[in-house]
Amino acid sequence: MTRNVRVVLVCEDTQHEVFVRRFLKEMGWRVRDIRVEKAPQGRGSGEQFVRENYPSELRSFRPKPGRRALIAVVDGDGRGVDGRLGDFERACVEQGVPSRTDEETVLLLVPTRAIETWLAYLDGNIVDESHSGYRRLAHERECRRHVDVLAGMCRDRALRLPAPLSLVAACEEYGRLRSLPA
Repeated sequence: MTRNVRVVLVCEDTQHEVFVRRFLKEMGWRVRDIRVEKAPQGRGSGEQFVRENYPSELRSFRPKPGRRALIAVVDGDGRGVDGRLGDFERACVEQGVPSRTDEETVLLLVPTRAIETWLAYLDGNIVDESHSGYRRLAHERECRRHVDVLAGMCRDRALRLPAPLSLVAACEEYGRLRSLPA
């Protein structure tokens, strides 16, 4: 018997995976309905893995979108949201896959500079997305409290100001999922 996968998550690392899984769970999605494609540890760039696998996942997603979603997560590093979105576009062109459309439940999430920026913001700090020195968590699962804060803000449809622009963009991306029942 095969699982009924409703969400495919393509991500750089375990922190991305845990963060997004927890968020989806808090928003009513079943964790068992999520298939994760994560960059293999110690085998090159996580960003490159996501960029190169996104077009094939998008191609696979298209014949049966219905009640499904595709989510790709990649740190912005020095490129920012727009730079990374351009990277996804170029990867699609290179692999002959049409870009996502506005009607598709395809989310491109780009924490900038890295997801640690979002974690610092969700801890109540004012953050600078050009700064790369935000602390990593000792264990990825420790992001639970951060995700709980974000889920509350999403339910209220209001981020605490000033919010990182990359998180504002991610919340707009999340709007694509609202049309799907969890």
